[in-house]
Amino acid sequence: MGLFDMFKSDTSTTMSPHFAFATGLLYMMSADGEMDNEEVGHLLSVLGGQKSSSGAIGVGAQNKQLLDRALAYRQKNSIDTFLAEATPVLTDAQKMCILMNLLDSAFSDGEAEPEEQALFAKIQAAFGVSDERFKPFFQVLMVKNDRAVFVNKDHPSNQAGYTVQL
Repeated sequence: MGLFDMFKSDTSTTMSPHFAFATGLLYMMSADGEMDNEEVGHLLSVLGGQKSSSGAIGVGAQNKQLLDRALAYRQKNSIDTFLAEATPVLTDAQKMCILMNLLDSAFSDGEAEPEEQALFAKIQAAFGVSDERFKPFFQVLMVKNDRAVFVNKDHPSNQAGYTVQL
């Protein structure tokens, strides 16, 4: 296995970690009934989006089959079915990676909607990751996504002497 093999397309027909990653993101993206441009952009960035010759951004050819399979799976299966199939094939590191990317996707449009929050909690519970364990990861993502620090000089985090800590 080469160093960059982990980024290759997943073409298997059974549940695999890479397939679970892509499919989980689709469940999160559609949790609130719509797929925002920011969520699509996040999906493309983590799956390996590419610019076409016309300048449009789309899924790289190596991941188109993965995304097509994930979309079809999402349309046919409930979240409970997905969690029952995905959870046993994932390592702890894969579960944490999925959770962090799901949260990042939920916040990509600026706010995690109640439906996205509920879905995240369900997946987190299915993965056996407690709030206490996930809290530091959550805090890091909150700092990453709090772009108000750039446009609001009175933001609490911009006050003299404030330092970001976990």
